[in-house]
Amino acid sequence: MEKYYLAVDIGASSGRHMLFTIKDGLISMEEVYRFENGMTNVDGKLLWDTNKLFAEILNGMKECKKLGKLPESMSIDTWGVDYVLLDENDQPAGDTYGYRDHRTDGMDEEVYKYISESDLYKRIGIQKAIFNTIYQLTADRVKRPEVLNRAKTLLMIPDYLNFMLTGKKASEYTNGTTTGLVNPDTKQWDYELIEMLGLPKNIFLELQLPGNIVGNLKEDIKNEVGFDLQVIQCASHDTASAVMSMPHLGDEGLYISSGTWSLMGVENKKVLSRECDQKGNFTNEGGYDYRYRYLKNIMGLWMIQQVRHEAKDSLSFAEYAAMARECDSFPSIIDANDERFLSPENMTEEIKKACEDTNQPVPNTPGEIAAVIYKSLAACYGNTVSEIRSNTGKEYEALHIIGGGCQNKYLNELTANATGITVLAGPSEATAIGNAMVQMIKTGELKDLVSARQCVHDSFDIEAFYANK
Repeated sequence: MEKYYLAVDIGASSGRHMLFTIKDGLISMEEVYRFENGMTNVDGKLLWDTNKLFAEILNGMKECKKLGKLPESMSIDTWGVDYVLLDENDQPAGDTYGYRDHRTDGMDEEVYKYISESDLYKRIGIQKAIFNTIYQLTADRVKRPEVLNRAKTLLMIPDYLNFMLTGKKASEYTNGTTTGLVNPDTKQWDYELIEMLGLPKNIFLELQLPGNIVGNLKEDIKNEVGFDLQVIQCASHDTASAVMSMPHLGDEGLYISSGTWSLMGVENKKVLSRECDQKGNFTNEGGYDYRYRYLKNIMGLWMIQQVRHEAKDSLSFAEYAAMARECDSFPSIIDANDERFLSPENMTEEIKKACEDTNQPVPNTPGEIAAVIYKSLAACYGNTVSEIRSNTGKEYEALHIIGGGCQNKYLNELTANATGITVLAGPSEATAIGNAMVQMIKTGELKDLVSARQCVHDSFDIEAFYANK
């Protein structure tokens, strides 16, 4: 009888339920449910509707029941940095903010009153991004102290969703490292830093490694979905799961986890937090088996997603890529990582303004705008490869693009040319695959990470793109 594993992979713009099994030594997957996700603007605040999100999780589980394919375990992965504060009754103590909300503006300077930016980086090894949890919690302390004072527990988003399923609270390591509050030496919360910043250290639960069993479903949830299973913590930061599925490149592989964000880097066994790393704004996020993802956050496909939404979603992403190829000669390139593109009122107009501000031709057609986005992303990838080479002292023969963005052949070609190295694209459902890998390793169907990566390589198609010489 086949064993099924349910990977619930939730990104900032959509979520999906993927059922996995192993047949004849190969991983097989099936999408059973997909739903939209996004922050909601409530009175000028960008919030997550966690109740709606949880309802969608249950809807996908019910689809498994309808199919007669009952998973024996499930795991949830999401984006990083965002969290829920629970009060003494285990209810949300206040709104659940999304990372694009501007409440963190200026909170970096508030943090640096207690620890300098350079000392913080040397201590934690996490890039400076104004939406990091360390700045969000500082915003709580400064702007809504009554909520922080009521808080008894902090749970990252996937940990909170696990709690809603099981009634059990547990904090997972990989997502915890995105907060900027985890000590890379102890692999646990940096309680000294937390106290230094005036934050309550009692709200942080001990960090658990991927593979930790949270528990079985609560009775009411079990009755609603029609079956029971074990809820297991995967590498719950979506990038940590995605990088797990990087096929057999090991520690020498360059990667881009390509989606709403482009996370570009390498896998290391130790943290690199030198001055050159800080200058390049590289981060060292925790991964499976205490590996570190030495990477840079690049704005990614968020830009084209917003442009598409502003055009009422009238064109598909494939159509944008085709039109961009036709406008390949359009010369303008912008800084894709500029914070002006993080949460503009209108992405299309912001791109035009950026071109105007730098005295470049202003794009007017959808194809021209898409070409500017894709060529700018590729240029950013090329610059980042150069930085990684310099900082690690290594040469890389291939760049592996995993995640949904790997399906954009035009961008893959641009990336191969911008970086000068071979691009290997796939698998597209990298995050869900990594999610399921933890479950399969936990049950013994896969031996360890090395053999699991080889299984991924054997199970999924990988397409190569070569740089023009």
